[in-house]
Amino acid sequence: MNITFPDGAVRQYEQGSSAMDIAKSISEGLARRILAAEVNGEIWDLSRPINNDASIKFLTWEDANGKSTFWHSSAHLMAEAVEDTFPGVKFWVGPPVEKGFYYDIDLGDNVITETDLEKLEKKMAQLSKQNNPFVRKEISKADAIEYFEEKGDEYKLDLLSNLQDGNITFYTQGNFTDLCRGPHIPSTGLIKGIKLTSIAGAYWKGDEKNKMLTRIYGVTFPNQKELDEYLVFLEEAKKRDHRKIGKELELFTFSEKVGQGLPLWLPKGAMLRGRLQDFMQKAQLEAGYLPVVTPHIASKNLYVTSGHYEKYGADSFQPIKTPVEGEEFFLKPMNCPHHCEIYKAVPRSYKDLPLRLAEFGTVYRYEQSGELHGLTRVRGFTQDDAHLFVMAEQVKDEFKKVIDLVLHVFSSLGFKDYTAQISLRDQEDRTKYIGSDENWDLAEKSIMEAVNEKGLENVVIEYGEAAFYGPKLDFMVRDAIGRKWQLGTIQVDYNLPERFDLTYIGEDNAKHRPVMIHRAPFGSLERFVAVLIEHCAGKFPMWLVPVQVKILPISDKFLSYAENVLSQLKNNDIRAEIDDRSEKIGKKIRDTELTKIPIMLIIGEKEVNDEKVSVRRQGIGDEGSKTLAEVIENIKEEVRNKTQI
Repeated sequence: MNITFPDGAVRQYEQGSSAMDIAKSISEGLARRILAAEVNGEIWDLSRPINNDASIKFLTWEDANGKSTFWHSSAHLMAEAVEDTFPGVKFWVGPPVEKGFYYDIDLGDNVITETDLEKLEKKMAQLSKQNNPFVRKEISKADAIEYFEEKGDEYKLDLLSNLQDGNITFYTQGNFTDLCRGPHIPSTGLIKGIKLTSIAGAYWKGDEKNKMLTRIYGVTFPNQKELDEYLVFLEEAKKRDHRKIGKELELFTFSEKVGQGLPLWLPKGAMLRGRLQDFMQKAQLEAGYLPVVTPHIASKNLYVTSGHYEKYGADSFQPIKTPVEGEEFFLKPMNCPHHCEIYKAVPRSYKDLPLRLAEFGTVYRYEQSGELHGLTRVRGFTQDDAHLFVMAEQVKDEFKKVIDLVLHVFSSLGFKDYTAQISLRDQEDRTKYIGSDENWDLAEKSIMEAVNEKGLENVVIEYGEAAFYGPKLDFMVRDAIGRKWQLGTIQVDYNLPERFDLTYIGEDNAKHRPVMIHRAPFGSLERFVAVLIEHCAGKFPMWLVPVQVKILPISDKFLSYAENVLSQLKNNDIRAEIDDRSEKIGKKIRDTELTKIPIMLIIGEKEVNDEKVSVRRQGIGDEGSKTLAEVIENIKEEVRNKTQI
């Protein structure tokens, strides 16, 4: 049979050769490094026989799919350790995640605490040293059902009920057998650095009406050194946690009485949020956007027309019914249908296009309580939403202008490392999308050409990640410690204009259909602020920080001079406060450092006599004595240039 390699080379091998056989024929070193193989686009075990001509790509720890396979196998190793330690437990699912893996477990009468995790880690290490192979076995549905009926495992039986006979596999390593489609790494011995990170509750199938299972999270590495480095990273991530910093800086809070997932913005947080909004509104006005405002609720019929109800109605909040007329309203889950109706409010001509409608619109989406997380996963959030209504020939140029706006946001806030992800339809399953193939092809082509003409680097294509109504360009940003976040998004949509029967009169005096571009450079203000906090560890740039200057008089007798300094700063639109507490200057400096205010102005007898201030920069230290005019000009320059801390 012919095997084609990624570089296009073709070699012949005996039918039934495995990916491991092929790797060994090339290099023993390669065979030791690979974890799985991509065969005709599917991830396979290295031991699985290949019986026909195929393309092959070897996957190592450096490949995302290699890591995913490694962590999937680690979930099985953890399950073996749990079953050995707590006999009689039952397992639901144990997938890999972006950084590690988890397994949902019914512990029966057993209880696992944080102190048990170390014991399980040691057990995993012992099992790893046995170097047991992961053995794949194809099994009939009847035999699989019999196996799990004997075990009394209703969870695996439920999984089996949705599987077709002839497409079922078991995997066994050591004394543990699991229903699994794979793939897996060759053996447990490859799993070295092991850390079980946390325990959480998870409803079976994610349904609050079902039993609460125990979810154990973990992460593993091919060696201890990489694990140690990762643990250092985790400690840094804890220090940057936006929930912790947000509380310390008094930016936002949550209240059980208000409701889970509904943030309350405190004064400093509201001011920070307001400056982000002002920044975006200014950029939008300069780019020709027009502001609009839409209500927080809308008739169910609006979302039936748009198609959102069919796709997401079950995940929305329950409808609000009027007491007399019996009308149904929904809390607004998205803004685009409202903007379609604004477009439709008056007749449109080709001379009106492109029409760019922008709104900071608050939307509401139901998230299960177990999935809520600070500001990154909430039930009410505000999008910097805009919808551009354009002629077909304007799509590419307008799309490129939106790319420029997104990159302007990133550069102004210090996000330098990003990947542009072109999210297209699934190449096989088209059932989850609306609209014609012709319109989808036009939309996907426009995005591909716009990205190419802008010369964006680090571009990837992901199939199956498009919105149900159109393809999109997502910007995946890496923060200061290397975590990846999805922020800005731009989408091309030929479908909503059809569903809402939007038209314009063209030069030919005939009706034509506009195209919509959806865009949100921030995404949501809540999530963007969370990412920004963790990216800069709460040390916001000068133009954005809630308080720019803290004035620290050494004693009360210098308060008059300090108040004069405060007045001059405020007259120059500089946000400042005085620390007039009767505390020693050392304590005032330490306390101000904790609040991450960029500049401290220390005032004592020398400063009063010289008519100057002593400047101290947060995180840097003493910058010497300066006139207030110098300080004011330096701050204004940082604000003008959007200088990063």
